Amino acid sequence: MHDPATLSALTQRIIGCCIEVHRELGPGLLESVYEDALSIVLEEAGLDFVRQGEVPVSFRGRRLPHTLRYDLLVSKAVLVELKAVESLAGIHQAQVVTYLRLTGAPIGLLCNFNVEVMHRGIKRLVNPMAGLDLRSLRSSV
Repeated sequence: MHDPATLSALTQRIIGCCIEVHRELGPGLLESVYEDALSIVLEEAGLDFVRQGEVPVSFRGRRLPHTLRYDLLVSKAVLVELKAVESLAGIHQAQVVTYLRLTGAPIGLLCNFNVEVMHRGIKRLVNPMAGLDLRSLRSSV
């Protein structure tokens, strides 16, 4: 079980890294460019992460040949899905919640870099199966 205070602090560090990338690059680039840059900043911050991790999918007890890929998983706890779109949609949130369920990660960050102010492009999502106390994870995001 992940400690809510530790998760909150880790999430804030990741958000800070996203803001740093956005301040230097601004909006209007491809998602892959932001992923490259964020990977550099996370590494410089000393955070462990997996990039483009594969998520197996099972159906009726059988593993399907197609897998899903998340953008980043930081410290085996915070799944980070990056976007560079005009606006976030419900399908983007559903994608992150699905990745959370399949990976078991307790927290997800959906980060849209195609915004003027990065803070407005970040949505924090909680894995409903993680059993976290949502009150302890409240923040401005």
